[in-house]
Order: sequence, then structure tokens, then C-alpha cells
Amino acid sequence: MSPADLISDMFADETRRVAALHALALLDSEPEREFDALVALAAEMLRCPTALMTLVDSDRLWIKAAAGGERGEISRDIGMCAYTIQNEDPLVIEDLDADPRFAQNPLVMAERGARFYAGAAIRAVDASGERHAIGTICVIDTVPRSLNDAGRRALTHLATLAETTIAARSAANRAIAIATTADRQAAALVRQDRIFRQAERMAAIGSWRVSLEDNHLEWSDGVYHIYGLPIGDLPDMSGAMEFYPAHARDALAVALDRTIESGAPFDLEIDFTTVQGEPRRVRVLGERECIDDTPVALVGVFQDVTERHALETTLRRSADTDSLTGIANRAAFDRALDAAMARSRANATPLLLALLDLDGFKAINDTLGHTAGDDVLRGVGRVLREPWLKGSFVARLGGDEFAVLVEHPALTAVPSQVCARLQEALRFPIALNGLAMVSAGTVGIAALEPDCLTVRDFVHRADTVLYKEKRGRVGERRRSDRRDAA
Repeated sequence: MSPADLISDMFADETRRVAALHALALLDSEPEREFDALVALAAEMLRCPTALMTLVDSDRLWIKAAAGGERGEISRDIGMCAYTIQNEDPLVIEDLDADPRFAQNPLVMAERGARFYAGAAIRAVDASGERHAIGTICVIDTVPRSLNDAGRRALTHLATLAETTIAARSAANRAIAIATTADRQAAALVRQDRIFRQAERMAAIGSWRVSLEDNHLEWSDGVYHIYGLPIGDLPDMSGAMEFYPAHARDALAVALDRTIESGAPFDLEIDFTTVQGEPRRVRVLGERECIDDTPVALVGVFQDVTERHALETTLRRSADTDSLTGIANRAAFDRALDAAMARSRANATPLLLALLDLDGFKAINDTLGHTAGDDVLRGVGRVLREPWLKGSFVARLGGDEFAVLVEHPALTAVPSQVCARLQEALRFPIALNGLAMVSAGTVGIAALEPDCLTVRDFVHRADTVLYKEKRGRVGERRRSDRRDAA
């Protein structure tokens, strides 16, 4: 292929790519909670102050969603995401200042400018079935850092979630448009019926309509499929609502009534159970249909989002879990403590915070090796999940430090017993290659008092008790050693 032909093909590819992006109607659009949640999850999982979802137009980057940053646009020439869409794999730049492509970039040179960037391309399918990179999910930090394989996989998963959400959004919008014009465009609906059914199968969606005069239901084939009912076996409105658990049924009923009264559309994601008893997660969108300004029906779309919801839940659980011990990590602990303090104040109930620090953990690592040290940490994780703690929230804060949030009345009434039992539970033998040692730990426990106004105040109080206990135990060992020497 000649250079001229190569340039021509590249220009054509870019033209098709930009056309695919514009067809989605995402550029210059209002904030949408799905994408806001996605970038918030990216920032939380990858522990970066800024996460963005960007769309790469012909001459600009449109920031569709931002966590720790602002929506809007910047020139494509200075954005890192223009490079990301050229790669199949995530683009990770550990130090932007050391990369000749970006060292003089105004985003990098600015005070507290970008120093770390990691992004994965978001792709969409155009009308011909060709996939194009239309934008990115990316995270940015103001200090250089690295990203491990798990982080790269998480970034790829998040990009896949964005693609799925965009595809579902596009399919749902098409379905809504078809459903709301059904009566007035019957001939057009017939011509579009095949496309509509393909979209339903592809996106696991269906359309619905309920008449306001007599509550008569109408379903497309996709709704029957999600319910697990034979096509044509249509229940009445009350029967259809029975497939939702009580809490979800109430939320849906409130949304339906609000839309009937105000005309404002609704968009819910709630629990659902099929005819076969399978628990599912569904998204329900609806709006009011009027004829000559008179409300006559509600119309909308029904989508099975179980797989996407499960993936989001798994990713969120992974972000909140310490990989070694299987209990919560520091980020999850901070949120749990803040929520527990709010509950305690609202309900006037006691709350205990116990901080645990392993004694001699370095000696175990030095003597038996890090494998034994890891076994000790896993052992502590098992100890803190024992039934006697009655569902207390437990977390590894880092290194050999752990925390326990105690809310059960039977335990909060006896803090000294809880402290003693935790301290005893931390004593267990560890052996490797014929050598044996005993793991032990110190516990500092504090109750939430009125003067503990913040999470930091409460942690500081428990920390103070912990280190007072540690100093006391060190002094006791020294006195014991002197008695033995005498």
C-alpha cells in the first residue's frame, strides 16, 4: 500500500470513528448517574484523586463524567486520552513529566499538575457493526505511581461496563422512541419491528405500556422473556407487580404515581424475581403518554441488568476487601466507621471501637519468614470473623493493624470483656520448618463519647488507649525480666 493510500485509509477510519461517536448523542449532554457512578467507582478502586470518562471528538476531548474534576472540554492536542484510543490495551504512564510526549504539556506543567495517567479505551459499534474507540475511562494523580495487573484488569472491566451502559442507553432510547409513538406511527412501527426485536434480544430489554383508564398492560416479547412467561400469557397490573419484592414493589409504585401526577419520567434499578423464582436485577424506565395534552398511558422500557449489576457488585467488593485476610480494608473501614457513628448518634446507642496491634510480628517475619507472617495475618482475619463478635465490622487497616467496630448491645455493655477476649483470641501458635512461635497482640478499646466529633477523634481515642496498653505491657515484661535476673 502506498503512503497516499495509507493516509487515505487513516482519514476514513477517523471519519467513521467520529461519526460513530456523534451518533450516540453523548457529546455536550447532561450528567447521567450511571456514568457518574462509574468514574466514582474507578477513583475509589484505583485510589486516584481524579477519574474521568472522556469522549474523543475530532478536535476536542469532552469530559462526560468526572470524579474529583470538572466536566467540560479541553483541546484534543493536550489530552492523553487521544493516545489511549490508539491502543487495544490500557495506556499507563507512571510519570508524565518523564515522558517526552507530555513533559511540556500544560496539564503536566501546571501547579499540582498531572503526573500519573492510566486509561482504557471505550468502544462502540456503528450502524455497520464496526467497533470504534470513541473515548476512555481514565484515572489521574498528581504524583508519579504505578499500576499493577489487577489495576489494569479493573480499568479494562470498567471500560467494558461503560461500553455496556452506552449500548444499553442507545438501545433503550431507541426503544422508548418506538414505544411512545406507537399509536401515531403504526406503519413505521411495522417497518421497524424487526430492528426493534433485534435490539431487544441484544440488550435484554422489552417495552411496556399501561393504560391509565383501565390499567390494561401491553408487553413486547422481551418483557415476557425477562419475566419467564410464555408470550401472550399476560398478567394484570397487580399480578405483574407481585414479581417484585415488597421494597422494590413500593419503590416502583411511588415512581409510577409520581409520573402520572407530574409527567416527570422515571428511571429505576430494582430487584425482581422471575416466574421460575430466579432473583434478577432489572432497570425500569417510564414516561407519561398524552393525546391532545391528556394523559392516557404510561410507556417505557424494561431491561434485565443482572450481569452488569453482579459485575459492579464484584468490583466494588474487591475494592473494599483486603486480599490477604479476606476482611474489609482501610477504605471500607473509614466509610463503615462514619456510618456507625451516625447510627449511634441518631439512635442513642453505644458504639465501641477496638484497635488491634500484633506484638512481635516483626520477630515472626524475621524468624519464620514472610510466609509465616502472612499465615498470622490470615489467622487474625479468621479470628475476627468468629460468631461471638455478633456481626461486628472488622477490617485490616494495614500492616499488622486491625480494627473492630462493635454495635451489638450484648457486647457494648461489657467492653472490658470484649477487650480481654480479643486479646486472648490473638494468641495462637504459628510454626514453619520445625520452628514454632506464638502470635499475640494488644487491644485498645474506646467507646464513642459526645466529644468525639469526627472519625479522626474516635480513632485517636482508641489509638491512645492502645498505645497506653502497649507501654504497660512492655513495662510489665521489663519488670518480669528483672525479677527473673534477680
